[in-house]
Amino acid sequence: MSSKFKPVVAIVGRPNVGKSTLFNRLTRSRDAIVADFSGLTRDRHYGEGRIGDSPYLVVDTGGFEPETKSGILVEMAKQTEQAIVESDVVIFLVDARAGINSHDHDIAAKIRRIGRPVLLAVNKAEGMQPGQAAAEFYELGLGEPYQISSAHGDGVRGLIDFALEKAHESYDAHTELIELAKDEALANTQFAEQDELSEEAILALEAEADALQASDFGDSSEQDEVDEAFTEHRIKLAIVGRPNVGKSTLINAILGEERVIAFDLPGTTRDAIEIEFEHAERKYTLIDTAGLRKRGRVFETIEKFSVIKTLQAIEACNVAVLVLDAQTEVSEQDAHIAGFVLESGRSLVVAINKWDGLDDYNKEWIEREFNRKLRFLSFAKMHKISALKGRGIGALLKSVNQAHDAAFRKLSTPKLTRVLREAVEQQAPPRKGMFRPKLRYAHQGGQNPPLVVIHGNQLEAVPDSYRRYLETRFRHTFKLEGTPLRIQFKSTRNPYA
Repeated sequence: MSSKFKPVVAIVGRPNVGKSTLFNRLTRSRDAIVADFSGLTRDRHYGEGRIGDSPYLVVDTGGFEPETKSGILVEMAKQTEQAIVESDVVIFLVDARAGINSHDHDIAAKIRRIGRPVLLAVNKAEGMQPGQAAAEFYELGLGEPYQISSAHGDGVRGLIDFALEKAHESYDAHTELIELAKDEALANTQFAEQDELSEEAILALEAEADALQASDFGDSSEQDEVDEAFTEHRIKLAIVGRPNVGKSTLINAILGEERVIAFDLPGTTRDAIEIEFEHAERKYTLIDTAGLRKRGRVFETIEKFSVIKTLQAIEACNVAVLVLDAQTEVSEQDAHIAGFVLESGRSLVVAINKWDGLDDYNKEWIEREFNRKLRFLSFAKMHKISALKGRGIGALLKSVNQAHDAAFRKLSTPKLTRVLREAVEQQAPPRKGMFRPKLRYAHQGGQNPPLVVIHGNQLEAVPDSYRRYLETRFRHTFKLEGTPLRIQFKSTRNPYA
């Protein structure tokens, strides 16, 4: 079982069968970081689960109505199909209480056509005899149904264990196909003259096979990524954002004519292509998930939004550039992507694209709105750019460099402790009951993102507002712009010490 591979589990089913409950149990969900963002719901449709040391991604696809002709349900159905295509295994959830209906048959047919491994889970089976709840669902033709209760947790561990086993089998099979693809590409190059293949076609085939093998569905261990980024100073950069904000245009503007021709092969839609380039004497690896694109041309209109690709790109990068559209309001999707960047601890730069299309009045209004709605990203540098005209790209990459360097900065214990003591002298933490928290000293507990560990007494009583105050002081002193900063409190037992 490959340690590099993080399986993607898609939960599908018609509305109200318990998908969100199963999602919450598999991910042990916390409230989203952006939960206090004005006008946004707390709903999360993707998250990470873990069994022992083995992580996996879970996607809750929402209600699936295959026969919907118009409206928002059409988009939900499209997103569900995309999630199935890009998953490693599908959990198809049905309702034991409601029984089987025509929608279940439609969804089963859709899953069979897409061809992903599938487990049929019969939910709400608590209190029913073994086999009783599952009996009628055999007619869906998806194999042995699993009786579970997502609300009570019955049967869930066995279900996810088997799902991950299926996912790894699928991964191993795909790895074999990668090797076959490379062999075929090499064979084509050997017989190029006989087959009358052009040199360009040969190079394209080799690039396809090499890109597939290099992606390998994942990266090396987290420690290896950190060491490589720090010692070789190669910045792993991901361009993320919702559809039609200009991600492909921005990537082309950054890469210029250095971009090799890349093609998407059937069955490889999850594979990110890594492109190495240099700018102003800094080295970068761009994690490219934007889809089909040729050098010098932009196919923004055919770009497909993929939650899975976005999450994988964020997890693989050191710095994420979140692209927003100056001509539309900040959306819930924008905030969800930003929230995942924060949860992942990745450095962040915000690019407000299509800025040149606004008049002076709208520029002032949009800037106020973005600053207000994105206040939870106050640590990140915000740039107004025009990807199409190539304006602001140099300054954007400069901020990428600064954000990366801040994430890997070494913070000395004496200086951290001095900043801590100065902050306490200027504003002491509030009392709680008889005692006031005593903050004694601080040291660095990690990098990427920086972690500051503060030792003292009664530190569990330190309020969030005071934590934010300390974060501001540390950021200002150590110039930690562009990176999340984590603060951890460690208390001693004796409150009188």
